Amino acid sequence: MGAFTVVIENNDLIIDDPERGYEINRHFLDFHIAGFGYADGLDVIDNLTLGQPVQLVLEPDNPYDPQAIAIYFKDVKLGYVPRYQNDLLSKLLFYGYGELLEARIQMADLQAEPKQQFRVAVRIKDGRGQN
Repeated sequence: MGAFTVVIENNDLIIDDPERGYEINRHFLDFHIAGFGYADGLDVIDNLTLGQPVQLVLEPDNPYDPQAIAIYFKDVKLGYVPRYQNDLLSKLLFYGYGELLEARIQMADLQAEPKQQFRVAVRIKDGRGQN
């Protein structure tokens, strides 16, 4: 990629690259992991570094929230997507569109209180050129 310009329009980041044209940012959602202090994240805390992929797993039988989305690192539950941010994401997962998304550790601050220690970013996968 050569010279490019970054533009923000309607709270969306757009990259003006003369070689590829405008591109809409792939960012979909980001959040701190809810319930980290109550799940099993301490078992893998040393492995949770920036950029590590995590899995989003719908929990439709969750007695507290039928739209609950658990966050896993490998087979260890780290916590949940905050309830106030899970509506659209839970619908995408329920209807089988989870493969369109990728989730990764965006921030790790072990000095912060548990509910602020880890942040996850969810992005739309770039499926161009995968024919």
